[in-house]
Amino acid sequence: MAECLRFICRACGKNIESWSDGNPYYIDASVGKQYAHHPDHERLAICTGNDAPHLCLTCGNEFVVDSSAPIKHCPECSSLNIADTFHLSGRHCPVCPAGYFEIDPDFGCIS
Repeated sequence: MAECLRFICRACGKNIESWSDGNPYYIDASVGKQYAHHPDHERLAICTGNDAPHLCLTCGNEFVVDSSAPIKHCPECSSLNIADTFHLSGRHCPVCPAGYFEIDPDFGCIS
């Protein structure tokens, strides 16, 4: 089971939705990377990696970090100030320096 949360900056309204399980994938020899999500348990069982959505808290760039080749910096600005988008609660908003991300209590999904 996976959970989706929406994180929102109350100062500027920037919001990001993120799933707890990221983007699990397996490699199909004929077509390459294939993603699998709930409730497809057969495909999830053969997953070998995960593309986890991340946010640069310096420049606001959204990108994925592949578990097979992890990076620790933003590919856009090289900042080390990055976060998995499922763990944004309490983190500074890159759009407005005064804002912080909070979990939106009026939103939630489970798969």
